[in-house]
Amino acid sequence: MATFVHLTPAAGAAGIRRSGIKARGERRGVYLFPVLPSYPLTHQWLRELGRRQGSRGMVAAHVRLPDGEPVFVGRYGQSDQEVTAAEAVRRIRELGDGALGWEVFLPRAVARAEVRQVRAVRQVAGWRYFPGAHGVTPCVCAGCVQPGTYGSRRLRERRPHPMDGPAPASRVLLARLARAEERADTAALVDTLRWYGLRRRGPVERLAPLAAHPDDRVRREVARAVAEWSTPGADGLLRELAEDAVTEVRQTVAVALSFRRTEAAAALLAVLGRDSSAAVRDASVDGLVECGTPEAAAVLALLADDPVASVRATVALLTEE
Repeated sequence: MATFVHLTPAAGAAGIRRSGIKARGERRGVYLFPVLPSYPLTHQWLRELGRRQGSRGMVAAHVRLPDGEPVFVGRYGQSDQEVTAAEAVRRIRELGDGALGWEVFLPRAVARAEVRQVRAVRQVAGWRYFPGAHGVTPCVCAGCVQPGTYGSRRLRERRPHPMDGPAPASRVLLARLARAEERADTAALVDTLRWYGLRRRGPVERLAPLAAHPDDRVRREVARAVAEWSTPGADGLLRELAEDAVTEVRQTVAVALSFRRTEAAAALLAVLGRDSSAAVRDASVDGLVECGTPEAAAVLALLADDPVASVRATVALLTEE
């Protein structure tokens, strides 16, 4: 059996002891790290995770997995590789001090029986921002420096960041979209759409043609951009994207719909909950639980008996009283 540690805010400790660790995020899984002889290496993610807003104290949940359990291993921000749990432990152990920034991803929830213990940890261990950040000029983007934290205002004043602050004016974003389309620059399109995701409303009619863009990265970013928009037509655009032939696009739509509280979003979640792809059905569970309509409850009842074990596990964890 391979032993790993999962670091999480202390507020969720009781839920982990009661029902295990939920699969979260767009990839629907749990991030882990092997338990090594070195305490600082084993708990290296503590300071980085602990600085996030709302994290008041952290706990370590020790998880034991079968040696042959399929997991993904890699360094943060880089591509990972599917291996067995035992192989992931071996690879990271052999790295020694070079294991900073490495992580293991389990593409499912962790059952209660697999959690061996949940304990408090000392948050002095680990790195912040990225491995080897000490002595490096800090990044001041919104993801690295949160407003209100110690020294954040001074850093922002000294080193303004081009991707920080509120989204540019609508006319600026529209001009960027036009230039990106004229040059067929997919990367620029994706970057502009990310800015649209920071806005409360936007030009749905301008973004609608991008739902047919040949690159699925653009189509996925359109879904993320309009996820929380109150603009009329946003639900219709998501409905069009929910019929996309690419599974990852429909999966992104299911995640985006969990942020919406409209009748159209609830109805569309019920459709995605019956999707042919298990990944899409799994991603729709969060939104179905939140909307709480009779139709959503009926779909959740079907998903509780889904032929794919990971979907059944997600429903069980998210509907646990």
